[in-house]
Amino acid sequence: MKNLPQISEAEYEVMKVIWSHAPINTNQVVAHLADSGWSPKTIQTMLLRLVKKGALEKEKQGRVFVYAPLVQKEEYRTNASRNFLNRFYDGALGSMVLHFIKQDQLSQDELQELRQILEGKKPSAENPGGKEPGHG
Repeated sequence: MKNLPQISEAEYEVMKVIWSHAPINTNQVVAHLADSGWSPKTIQTMLLRLVKKGALEKEKQGRVFVYAPLVQKEEYRTNASRNFLNRFYDGALGSMVLHFIKQDQLSQDELQELRQILEGKKPSAENPGGKEPGHG
């Protein structure tokens, strides 16, 4: 996995707009973030920071800059999830899930979904390790 830029929570909100609407110009980003409470200048600063970090590319089209992601949403999400898991649970997914179950932070629907996922991962004669084909 390539080295991904560190993105702050605020920058992540900007990235979500870019991921959903790219290619998108500065004015459109500002419009999508109108309810954020951030000034247009603040949003422009975050866009420039994201370009400097290598998360976005920008291209001048006429009188505006148009932005597109250099980091894909799923790639970033996977990396951020792995970092969270490593930081707080020493990389042990089971420990994290147990923590949420013990803290009663999973709804009945989430527990049912987890059961279904686990049922699909059970070892079988064709799949002795219980791993999905091509994943391990």
